Amino acid sequence: MRQAVYMAGTLHVYVKTAYEAECADEGGADRLILTGRDPDLTPEPDTVVKVRRASSVHLRVLLRLRPGYITDGGEMTRLKGLAFAFREAGADGFVFSFLNALSEIDLTACRELAGDDTWGWTFDRAIDAALDQEQAWSELAGLPRVDSVLSAGSAREVEYGLDRLIARAHGPVPVVAAGGLRPDHVPWLARGGVDQYAIPSSPAGAGAIRAWRRLIDDEVGRVRH
Repeated sequence: MRQAVYMAGTLHVYVKTAYEAECADEGGADRLILTGRDPDLTPEPDTVVKVRRASSVHLRVLLRLRPGYITDGGEMTRLKGLAFAFREAGADGFVFSFLNALSEIDLTACRELAGDDTWGWTFDRAIDAALDQEQAWSELAGLPRVDSVLSAGSAREVEYGLDRLIARAHGPVPVVAAGGLRPDHVPWLARGGVDQYAIPSSPAGAGAIRAWRRLIDDEVGRVRH
C-alpha cells in the first residue's frame, strides 16, 4: 500500500485487474479507474470485488455496455443494476458519459444514471466527441455530482488538444488530461493549470507509475510554488 501522501497533482490510473490495482496503489495513484478487459467496457462484478480487496485507493468503475456513447432504456436498467452491485462491492464512484444521436450530451441518460445518490462521478471522453464543444462543456456543470471530466482536448489524443485542455483547466468541472498522454505533455499542461492526469496501467508495474507520480508532483508543484 502507498506510504506517502502526495499534495500536488492528482494521478488517475486505468486498471483492469487486481494486480494492476496493486501496482497502481504501490506506485502512488490517487484514483483507480476500473474497466473491463476491453478498456472501453464495464468490468465484471467479481473483478470489482477483487480490485477492492487489493487496493484501498479511491475506486471508480466504468459503466458502459457497448462501444460508443449511445445508450437506451433497456441498457439503462442494467447499468443502474450494475452501479448498485458495484457500490455494494466497494466502488467509490463511477465513470460514464452518453451522447445522443445529434452528438450532444445525453443529459437525460446522464441524470438518470447519476440518480439522487451521494457518490461522485467522472464524465468520460464523450466530451471530446461532442459536435458543439462550447455547448457540451457548458452543460457539464449542470449535471448532478459530476466532479471531473476525462478529456484529451481532441477527438484524437492529447497531442492534438493541448491548447484546448489548457483553456478548460479553470472551468467549473475539473479536467483530467487523458488519452495518449505522454510525459513531455505534463510540463506544458501543468503550466497551463491542468493538475489532474490519467494514465493506463503499465506492464512495467509500480516503478513506471511511480515515475509518473514524481513527474506530475514536480511539475504541478513547481507551478504552485
